[in-house]
Amino acid sequence: MLSAIAASALTGPLAAEAAQHVHDAAAADKNSTGGVYKPKGLTAAEFQTLGDLCELIIPGAKQAAAAEFIDTLCSGSKQMAAIYTAGIAWMNAEIRRSHDTTFSAATADQQRALLDQIAWRKNASPALNPGIEFFDWARRMTVDAYFTSKVGTAEIGFKGNSSMQEFQVPLASIEHVKKQGNDLL
Repeated sequence: MLSAIAASALTGPLAAEAAQHVHDAAAADKNSTGGVYKPKGLTAAEFQTLGDLCELIIPGAKQAAAAEFIDTLCSGSKQMAAIYTAGIAWMNAEIRRSHDTTFSAATADQQRALLDQIAWRKNASPALNPGIEFFDWARRMTVDAYFTSKVGTAEIGFKGNSSMQEFQVPLASIEHVKKQGNDLL
Protein backbone atom coordinates (compact mmCIF):
# COMPACT_ATOMS: atom_id res chain seq x y z
CA MET A 1 0.00 0.00 0.00
CA LEU A 2 2.83 2.44 0.82
CA SER A 3 4.34 1.95 -2.61
CA ALA A 4 1.02 2.93 -4.25
CA ILE A 5 0.71 5.98 -1.99
CA ALA A 6 4.32 6.98 -2.69
CA ALA A 7 3.68 6.61 -6.43
CA SER A 8 0.69 8.93 -6.16
CA ALA A 9 2.77 11.42 -4.13
CA LEU A 10 5.18 11.60 -7.06
CA THR A 11 2.39 13.09 -9.18
CA GLY A 12 0.82 15.56 -6.76
CA PRO A 13 -0.62 16.17 -3.30
CA LEU A 14 -1.83 13.17 -1.35
CA ALA A 15 -5.48 12.57 -0.56
CA ALA A 16 -6.26 12.93 3.14
CA GLU A 17 -6.99 9.21 3.52
CA ALA A 18 -3.67 8.25 1.94
CA ALA A 19 -1.79 10.78 4.06
CA GLN A 20 -3.44 9.40 7.20
CA HIS A 21 -2.30 5.91 6.24
CA VAL A 22 1.30 7.19 5.97
CA HIS A 23 1.07 8.95 9.35
CA ASP A 24 -0.34 5.75 10.90
CA ALA A 25 2.44 3.62 9.36
CA ALA A 26 5.14 5.99 10.64
CA ALA A 27 3.58 6.04 14.12
CA ALA A 28 3.35 2.24 14.17
CA ASP A 29 7.03 2.01 13.22
CA LYS A 30 7.92 4.45 15.98
CA ASN A 31 5.88 2.52 18.55
CA SER A 32 7.44 -0.78 17.52
CA THR A 33 10.93 0.55 18.29
CA GLY A 34 10.22 1.89 21.77
CA GLY A 35 9.09 5.36 20.74
CA VAL A 36 12.12 6.26 18.63
CA TYR A 37 11.58 6.42 14.88
CA LYS A 38 14.25 4.55 12.91
CA PRO A 39 14.53 5.70 9.29
CA LYS A 40 13.76 3.08 6.67
CA GLY A 41 14.09 4.94 3.38
CA LEU A 42 16.97 7.26 4.26
CA THR A 43 20.15 6.91 6.30
CA ALA A 44 20.19 8.29 9.84
CA ALA A 45 22.25 11.31 8.70
CA GLU A 46 19.91 11.98 5.75
CA PHE A 47 16.92 11.67 8.07
CA GLN A 48 18.45 14.19 10.50
CA THR A 49 19.05 16.64 7.65
CA LEU A 50 15.52 16.13 6.37
CA GLY A 51 14.11 16.81 9.84
CA ASP A 52 16.10 20.03 10.09
CA LEU A 53 14.98 21.09 6.62
CA CYS A 54 11.31 20.34 7.37
CA GLU A 55 11.50 22.41 10.56
CA LEU A 56 12.92 25.36 8.60
CA ILE A 57 10.14 25.05 6.03
CA ILE A 58 7.37 24.91 8.67
CA PRO A 59 8.23 25.52 12.31
CA GLY A 60 6.54 22.67 14.16
CA ALA A 61 7.17 20.13 11.38
CA LYS A 62 9.27 17.99 13.73
CA GLN A 63 6.41 17.79 16.21
CA ALA A 64 4.12 16.86 13.30
CA ALA A 65 6.56 14.06 12.32
CA ALA A 66 7.01 15.45 8.80
CA ALA A 67 10.41 13.79 8.33
CA GLU A 68 8.96 10.45 9.47
CA PHE A 69 6.11 10.89 6.98
CA ILE A 70 8.53 11.58 4.11
CA ASP A 71 10.90 8.78 5.11
CA THR A 72 7.99 6.33 5.26
CA LEU A 73 7.07 7.32 1.70
CA CYS A 74 10.71 6.97 0.64
CA SER A 75 10.71 3.43 2.03
CA GLY A 76 7.88 2.61 -0.37
CA SER A 77 9.41 4.17 -3.49
CA LYS A 78 12.94 3.88 -4.82
CA GLN A 79 12.23 6.90 -7.02
CA MET A 80 11.21 9.08 -4.08
CA ALA A 81 14.14 7.84 -1.99
CA ALA A 82 16.47 8.76 -4.86
CA ILE A 83 14.99 12.28 -5.00
CA TYR A 84 15.61 12.83 -1.29
CA THR A 85 18.99 11.12 -1.16
CA ALA A 86 20.28 13.17 -4.11
CA GLY A 87 18.70 16.40 -2.83
CA ILE A 88 20.14 16.07 0.65
CA ALA A 89 23.55 15.19 -0.83
CA TRP A 90 23.35 18.30 -3.02
CA MET A 91 22.50 20.51 0.00
CA ASN A 92 25.36 19.05 2.03
CA ALA A 93 27.81 19.49 -0.85
CA GLU A 94 26.76 23.12 -1.36
CA ILE A 95 27.02 24.07 2.28
CA ARG A 96 30.30 22.14 2.61
CA ARG A 97 31.69 24.05 -0.38
CA SER A 98 30.94 27.44 1.18
CA HIS A 99 31.16 26.71 4.92
CA ASP A 100 33.03 23.37 5.28
CA THR A 101 30.19 21.76 7.25
CA THR A 102 27.04 19.73 6.74
CA PHE A 103 23.57 21.23 6.51
CA SER A 104 22.58 19.94 9.95
CA ALA A 105 25.81 21.20 11.55
CA ALA A 106 25.64 24.61 9.85
CA THR A 107 24.46 27.66 11.73
CA ALA A 108 20.88 28.78 11.30
CA ASP A 109 22.09 31.75 9.24
CA GLN A 110 24.09 29.48 6.94
CA GLN A 111 21.13 27.14 6.50
CA ARG A 112 18.77 30.04 5.71
CA ALA A 113 21.26 31.53 3.25
CA LEU A 114 21.28 28.30 1.28
CA LEU A 115 17.49 28.03 1.41
CA ASP A 116 17.15 31.66 0.28
CA GLN A 117 19.02 30.67 -2.88
CA ILE A 118 17.00 27.54 -3.67
CA ALA A 119 13.54 28.57 -2.49
CA TRP A 120 12.91 30.75 -5.55
CA ARG A 121 12.73 29.63 -9.16
CA LYS A 122 13.86 33.13 -10.16
CA ASN A 123 17.33 32.08 -8.93
CA ALA A 124 17.49 29.31 -11.52
CA SER A 125 20.97 28.56 -12.82
CA PRO A 126 22.76 25.38 -13.80
CA ALA A 127 24.47 25.34 -10.40
CA LEU A 128 21.28 25.90 -8.34
CA ASN A 129 18.69 24.00 -10.39
CA PRO A 130 19.19 20.65 -8.61
CA GLY A 131 18.70 22.38 -5.25
CA ILE A 132 15.69 24.35 -6.47
CA GLU A 133 14.02 21.19 -7.76
CA PHE A 134 14.75 19.33 -4.52
CA PHE A 135 13.54 22.19 -2.35
CA ASP A 136 10.28 22.24 -4.31
CA TRP A 137 9.84 18.54 -3.45
CA ALA A 138 10.78 19.00 0.18
CA ARG A 139 8.50 22.00 0.62
CA ARG A 140 5.52 20.27 -0.99
CA MET A 141 5.94 17.07 1.00
CA THR A 142 6.53 18.96 4.26
CA VAL A 143 3.30 20.88 3.71
CA ASP A 144 1.45 17.63 2.92
CA ALA A 145 2.89 15.98 6.03
CA TYR A 146 2.26 18.92 8.34
CA PHE A 147 -1.26 19.83 7.35
CA THR A 148 -2.46 16.23 7.37
CA SER A 149 -1.00 15.60 10.85
CA LYS A 150 -2.84 16.13 14.13
CA VAL A 151 -0.64 19.17 14.82
CA GLY A 152 -1.38 20.76 11.43
CA THR A 153 -5.10 20.03 11.40
CA ALA A 154 -5.39 21.49 14.91
CA GLU A 155 -3.57 24.63 13.73
CA ILE A 156 -6.10 25.27 10.98
CA GLY A 157 -9.04 24.32 13.18
CA PHE A 158 -10.18 21.30 11.18
CA LYS A 159 -12.81 19.53 13.22
CA GLY A 160 -13.13 16.49 11.01
CA ASN A 161 -15.92 15.23 8.88
CA SER A 162 -18.97 15.41 11.08
CA SER A 163 -22.61 16.00 10.47
CA MET A 164 -24.44 19.23 11.22
CA GLN A 165 -28.09 19.63 11.98
CA GLU A 166 -28.13 22.95 10.19
CA PHE A 167 -25.57 24.69 8.02
CA GLN A 168 -25.18 28.43 8.28
CA VAL A 169 -22.97 30.43 5.99
CA PRO A 170 -20.45 32.32 8.14
CA LEU A 171 -21.18 36.04 8.29
CA ALA A 172 -17.61 36.85 7.26
CA SER A 173 -18.21 34.97 3.99
CA ILE A 174 -21.42 36.85 3.30
CA GLU A 175 -19.71 40.18 3.99
CA HIS A 176 -16.83 39.24 1.69
CA VAL A 177 -19.21 38.47 -1.18
CA LYS A 178 -21.09 41.74 -0.58
CA LYS A 179 -17.83 43.71 -0.71
CA GLN A 180 -17.04 42.10 -4.05
CA GLY A 181 -20.21 43.68 -5.47
CA ASN A 182 -21.84 40.31 -6.07
CA ASP A 183 -25.59 40.79 -6.48
CA LEU A 184 -26.42 37.11 -5.97
CA LEU A 185 -27.34 37.64 -2.32
